[in-house]
Amino acid sequence: MHSSHKRGIMRIMKRGVGVGIGVIIAVILIVGSWLLVRNVHFDVLSPSGEIADQQRNLLIFTLCLSALVVIPVYTMLGMFAWRYSEKNPRSAKTYRPDWHKNTILEIFWWGIPIAMIGILSVVTWQTSHALDPYKRLASDQKTVNVQVIALQWKWLFIYPDYGIATVNQLPVPEKAPIHFNITADAPMSAFWIPALGSQIYAMNGMDSQLNLKANHPGNFGGYSTNINGEGYADMKFTVHAMTKEDFASWTKKAAKSPKTFGMAEFHKLAKPGLEHSEQTYKLGDKKLYSEVLDTMMGMGGMDMSGGKM
Repeated sequence: MHSSHKRGIMRIMKRGVGVGIGVIIAVILIVGSWLLVRNVHFDVLSPSGEIADQQRNLLIFTLCLSALVVIPVYTMLGMFAWRYSEKNPRSAKTYRPDWHKNTILEIFWWGIPIAMIGILSVVTWQTSHALDPYKRLASDQKTVNVQVIALQWKWLFIYPDYGIATVNQLPVPEKAPIHFNITADAPMSAFWIPALGSQIYAMNGMDSQLNLKANHPGNFGGYSTNINGEGYADMKFTVHAMTKEDFASWTKKAAKSPKTFGMAEFHKLAKPGLEHSEQTYKLGDKKLYSEVLDTMMGMGGMDMSGGKM
């Protein structure tokens, strides 16, 4: 490769990297300003849970690391295309490359992607274990156990330790670990609370687990993110994170509800249809979750809990 062409390519690469970094900064400033002006809120970018915090940080880190390669590469693609374009009056129309190996350039365009892939592999290994949905969360507060059954098209939550069942609402205490056992008595759903983190599938005959924690009081939306029929888009619930004292007060009041929830009520609720209201019941059958799971397992499901429920 002729020395003049080498210098030209190096200049383009330097400009591409500089322009790419400038584009990254400009995009961040423009998008950030627009979000502030419009008061736009994304739960995944403004998390309220311990797990969601770590996932947000991982998302931003991965995006920025990828942008260091993607933006300069596409910037240089345009610059090279214009430099050697027939319509460019200053293009090198007589360019005849000498394909002799250029060690510096090859180290540059192979070394950086390899280094980034290496960094991502280490981060992926660490976060895959740190953010394992089955991993219990450390805390000095008592873990709240919640059994979740996805129905068509509503959510049933059972608090076995408190003798309570709720529909489309999930009251939890702030800063306390919440351990979920999740199954379905309907087509497969996906249980996701964006503000708290970690989507996990709810499948009939299978007992999945999830561990989350709310950092502060507030109301957070929960969704089914798997297409499972005409009502899936409205298959929503609300997490009511409250103080420890308020949660204790709620559990005492809910356990004395005049409405009792047992297998008969479950069969009525399990019929396909939308249910937008939030309901609270006194739990009449403490083995309800196990009975539903056993019934679905008898129809061909699998137990993924790895232990006793």
